[in-house]
Amino acid sequence: MAKSRDILTTGEVARICKVAPRTVSKWFDSGELSGYRIPGSKDRRIPRAELLLFMDKHGIPRGVLESDKQRALIVSKGTSNNATLEKTLAENNFEVQSADSAFAAGIFAERLKPQIIFWEVEADSPSRREIPRNIRVIADLQKTKVVALTNGQQERELEDYGFDACLNLALDESRLSSFIVELVSLARQRVAGNLRLA
Repeated sequence: MAKSRDILTTGEVARICKVAPRTVSKWFDSGELSGYRIPGSKDRRIPRAELLLFMDKHGIPRGVLESDKQRALIVSKGTSNNATLEKTLAENNFEVQSADSAFAAGIFAERLKPQIIFWEVEADSPSRREIPRNIRVIADLQKTKVVALTNGQQERELEDYGFDACLNLALDESRLSSFIVELVSLARQRVAGNLRLA
């Protein structure tokens, strides 16, 4: 199976879950596993996000899916530490996409379904209250970690708005890199609640 495939066939799901394709069809037909049929065909397709939810609910090891490259989206107009952020994510097996506007971020988020979104937040921007909520209205992004990129201000307020963590871009490269690695590790473990990275 190709990496970063977001739509899977019943045969691919069967191989991942180590069951017969007929079993996957039964899961689908009973409504336990969500997906859709190809128009004009009996073929079923399962979104990757739905399969992950199903596997977690039934205690099925993620196996092949966990070995896929993770995805991160950076939304920023450009800061001196963006290169450090991108480099550290790439070293931790992340596919990284950057966006310089909310409009571009929405397009990339829908397409990539990233595990982590880093969003540069301006202190006086009224939209900072809406960012996490707008991201999480997308069904496939409800478990995505949303991290505010800041200059060390308003962390508590931003967490109250729904950001999972605040990452201070004013840190030196070494400390910034170590915090990114810690954040990536916590996000992969699907830790609940806010991530304390100051």
